[in-house]
Amino acid sequence: MPKVLVAMSGGVDSSAAALLLQEQHYEVIGATGRMFANEDVGMSVESRCCSLADVEDARQVAAKLGIPHKVIPCFNAFREHVLDNFVSEYAAGRTPNPCVDCNKFVKFGALFERARELGCDYLATGHYAAVTYDAAKKRWLLCRAVDQKKDQSYMLYSLSQEQLAHVLFPLGQLTKPEIRQLAAAHGFVNAAKPDSQDICFVPDGDYAKVIEFLSQKKTKPGPFVLLETGEVIGTHKGQLHYTLGQRKGLGIAYAHPLYVVKKDVAQNIVYLGPESLLFSKSLLAGACNFISIPALTGPLDVTVKTRYRQQDVPATLEPAAGGQVRVIFKEPMRAVTPGQAVVFYDGQNVVGGGTIIAAEGGAAQ
Repeated sequence: MPKVLVAMSGGVDSSAAALLLQEQHYEVIGATGRMFANEDVGMSVESRCCSLADVEDARQVAAKLGIPHKVIPCFNAFREHVLDNFVSEYAAGRTPNPCVDCNKFVKFGALFERARELGCDYLATGHYAAVTYDAAKKRWLLCRAVDQKKDQSYMLYSLSQEQLAHVLFPLGQLTKPEIRQLAAAHGFVNAAKPDSQDICFVPDGDYAKVIEFLSQKKTKPGPFVLLETGEVIGTHKGQLHYTLGQRKGLGIAYAHPLYVVKKDVAQNIVYLGPESLLFSKSLLAGACNFISIPALTGPLDVTVKTRYRQQDVPATLEPAAGGQVRVIFKEPMRAVTPGQAVVFYDGQNVVGGGTIIAAEGGAAQ
């Protein structure tokens, strides 16, 4: 009987994953990773993810299934690869994606290694995605989930062939309503538990507050400047409070709508302009990982996402210097944001992805 470590967050999805694998006659061990404590990120209330309440929910589901449940400390990996990177990227004027980093270094890093130490054949999670094997290519493929509204393949582009060979995603062929129905039918305590909508360590969406706490540095006000004219038209609260493409919350009254179109970290300037300045013809990506192909050796037509909730759009990939990849859009793309993930698709399959280094060919560049 194959043995699997199921990462149980305390939510309904990972609980259902454990149930489904048990029904498929795997030997299941539940494990909840403790990523951080409230005091680590300056929270006075429990986060809806990775909290002690979540650990208890996971423990109760494991008890109901009659499977062992372990709590695995992941504090060091989470601090180094998620929290510290979150702070340093924002300090450099980029907008990181901590969920991608957590998957890469913690869930499929630290927990993956723990699964091996426990003699498990697989690590499983409640992600909405699927894994298949292409015998002709001799490669493991990462695929979109059946439930397109919940599909999380974007967050998993960094998985290696070795990891994909030993990862299970039991929810890939099911929808969220089906999962909740399954959990309710088995009397799970978390069957109706709300999904977490925010970054786990920023439950109220106030990134600046968390970054100031982690870095022990206060963000400094600076000028709002019109990019096209150089005119100073106001004072911003600090760069951490603003992201590319932002319109609301600027506190600027002007003749036409203004958006954040560029940030100068060195000069502490936030540049504003019309929405037309947000569109780029291409981008440069680094730290790329390829899944359906060994490497990019020439131009390749794909579809791409530059944000998780975005509909993918047609583009062409081209190799660039230093292992980087240039992504050329068929139509200009709005608010391409350095630090975010760009993920490449071929139909249902993930070709690969990387981190956006820079937008190119736009009026704001």
